[in-house]
Amino acid sequence: MNDFLNLLKRNRNYRYTWMGQIVSEIGDHFNNIAVFSLVMETSGSGLVVSGVMLSRAIPMVLAGPLAGVVLDRYDRKRIMIASDIVRTVIALGFIATTRYHKTWLLYLLSALLMVCSPFFTSGRTSILPTITSSEELHTANSLTQTTQWTTITIGTMAAGFSAAFLGLQWAFVLNAFSFLFSAWCISQLQTEGSFRAKRGALTESAVVRPWHEYKEGLRYMKSSPLILGIALVGVGWATGGGAAQILFTLFGDQVFKRGPAGIGVIWSFAGMGLLVGGAIGHYAGKRTTFEWYKRLVSIGFILHGGAYVIFSQMQYFGVALLFIALSRVGVAIASVLNISQMLRHVPDEFRGRVFSTAESLTWATMMVSMAMAGAASQYYGPRSIAFVAGILSSTTAIFWGWASFTGRLPEPEELGVDPKDVEIHGEPTV
Repeated sequence: MNDFLNLLKRNRNYRYTWMGQIVSEIGDHFNNIAVFSLVMETSGSGLVVSGVMLSRAIPMVLAGPLAGVVLDRYDRKRIMIASDIVRTVIALGFIATTRYHKTWLLYLLSALLMVCSPFFTSGRTSILPTITSSEELHTANSLTQTTQWTTITIGTMAAGFSAAFLGLQWAFVLNAFSFLFSAWCISQLQTEGSFRAKRGALTESAVVRPWHEYKEGLRYMKSSPLILGIALVGVGWATGGGAAQILFTLFGDQVFKRGPAGIGVIWSFAGMGLLVGGAIGHYAGKRTTFEWYKRLVSIGFILHGGAYVIFSQMQYFGVALLFIALSRVGVAIASVLNISQMLRHVPDEFRGRVFSTAESLTWATMMVSMAMAGAASQYYGPRSIAFVAGILSSTTAIFWGWASFTGRLPEPEELGVDPKDVEIHGEPTV
């Protein structure tokens, strides 16, 4: 905790980024809970929930490659501000869905909102090494992810109760305001250099053929087994993780019959688990060797899948909440450790493309998982689908463990960050 407080106190740029993140992500969860609550009120169909999730996942996957090229070519700060402003307008459009209950309108607005998302989320991760020192980098990554999970805890619970008692329109208004606040925070960032990636001059061929730039990023990932492995382990998790996004809504509304508040509480407990796991990941990341880092990733995914399987079969709401939290502890540990490794090793000139590609691969897999879960919901109960989802998510630990044991995940050379600067030493004490 002291590391986080010291970072916020002494680093103005990160402080503004963090403030914008809090407000923006809480607003996102107001939108999510409101949309899913509206779907359950008007249709009660798991297939429609799946359709909304797919309408968000597909545009993000398609926009990811373009976002990576743009972020590595132009000023990342300006791109992030533009993304927030456009999302403000789109978020206000959701107000119309409370009067005109048209499924196609929810799909359209969800798609437009998510087209803009990777330009901001990958941009925010890409600028972390620009706005922090090498000594602050691991702490900044841990706090960014921990904050993301804290806002899940706060935002989903608040959104669930506000949707139940204040109505859905206010949720959409607050979501729009959150994007405006985020844009203002990003506009306050300052640097002696530039928020453009450090790279050679663009050739005429590269300008008119951005696909070739994107393929350069893919070639870089292929050349680095660890970076490729981290991207693929996200894909493995997403085989069941996509289904989980739909199942939270079905468990809260249909299995435990608690309506919007129940949906919000399940998401909130998931956020609590992520928060705890993020703190563990931060502590471990400063103290583990590279070999122990790889072992902890495997342990994290085994814990995640096993706890989610138990959650799927729990009859009592309170006990189920404990296991959904525990499953997210495992995810968070692996995520913090993996992203820190990527920030240490990926060159600035490839950072936008690498992070957007990893995000796109994960969302593409989640898209398939969501579609299959939505279709399966027409024939099987949520508990059966969740059981399979938990098994699938945990299998990524097998892939990672095999690659690590056979020496296929060597530690890359540090690029601009001395290992001593991120305080990696000794064996873990746990």
